[in-house]
Amino acid sequence: MQQDPAPLSRHLRVHRHRNHLVLEFLGEIDIAAAVEIAPYLDRVTTHPDARIVIDLRSVEFFDCSGLRLLYRARSRVLDHGGQLHLVCTHPLTLRVLKITGLARLLPPHPTPDAALGQPEATSGTL
Repeated sequence: MQQDPAPLSRHLRVHRHRNHLVLEFLGEIDIAAAVEIAPYLDRVTTHPDARIVIDLRSVEFFDCSGLRLLYRARSRVLDHGGQLHLVCTHPLTLRVLKITGLARLLPPHPTPDAALGQPEATSGTL
């Protein structure tokens, strides 16, 4: 029986899935949450060839601070030759991603398996 990993902070839980590091954002992703998440996110996104999935399925609120986290993570991962995939199912968060254009750069998928089943080009290279 697999046990759920303990949260790294009250806004972030980290685990591995199919050889990728999964960063599961939790609860309300606002400026306070971004301050907690950013240092860890910065550390893991600078690893050469990092393979990361950001999972927003447990997010209840997502504002521009969350968008900044995603955009920064995407830029850093691509700068270091890695891959970044996004998982999101919440209708309001999906709408924000679409309206801001981030959904084109970082296409959202309904599950980690769906995200990882896509070609590597889904990391949204410009």
